[in-house]
Amino acid sequence: MKTLDHLLRAAADPSQPLVTYYDMSTGERVELSTTTTANWVAKTSNFLVDELDVEPGARIRLGLPSHWLTMVWILTAWNVGAAVVDHDAGIGVSGPELRADEPHRLAASLRPLGGRFAEAPAGFLDLGAEVPGHGDHFVAVDPPTAGTVALDLEGRTSTHADVLAVTAPSSARLVVTPGPTARDARMLAAACLGGGSLVVVAQATPEQLDRVAAQEGGTPT
Repeated sequence: MKTLDHLLRAAADPSQPLVTYYDMSTGERVELSTTTTANWVAKTSNFLVDELDVEPGARIRLGLPSHWLTMVWILTAWNVGAAVVDHDAGIGVSGPELRADEPHRLAASLRPLGGRFAEAPAGFLDLGAEVPGHGDHFVAVDPPTAGTVALDLEGRTSTHADVLAVTAPSSARLVVTPGPTARDARMLAAACLGGGSLVVVAQATPEQLDRVAAQEGGTPT
């Protein structure tokens, strides 16, 4: 594998969970298999290309907490040849707090199942309304190359080749609390390459985290 847009094709069993998300404050639990993740990535890729004319080299800032949608967006950026960045972006993705000042401002309500905002977010495109109607299959006209920038976070720039070179495949089912986007990207790539999976648990006490790990058969990190 030379580029990160092939990560989801590496799964030996696409029906197995790739990303599971818990919000202990609301009781929400969402589980995405590799197949379901790929479907979301295809829809989001088509949205970016068809609606925003995104091309390789685009820069996307993810102003989202660790969430299943964050994982979808990391994979989507790599799928269309865009870089996940924390500065100088053309596209800003916000959560429900609606904080972004990029030329293209997108917002996710973070409601269950990627639902739309109850009221249209002023000045933002509502991802819950925009993405679901797009196609389930995506074919890049201009796919990324090994030298395409994948990450520009925390003062460090990495190409697709750089990320792959330093990522050890992981077969573990890791239970994690929310963390930086750079960490999420590294762990997601490792899980895709090694047949592992991530369980992201938000708003959890240590006791709740241990309970989820036991229920999910995962290893807390």
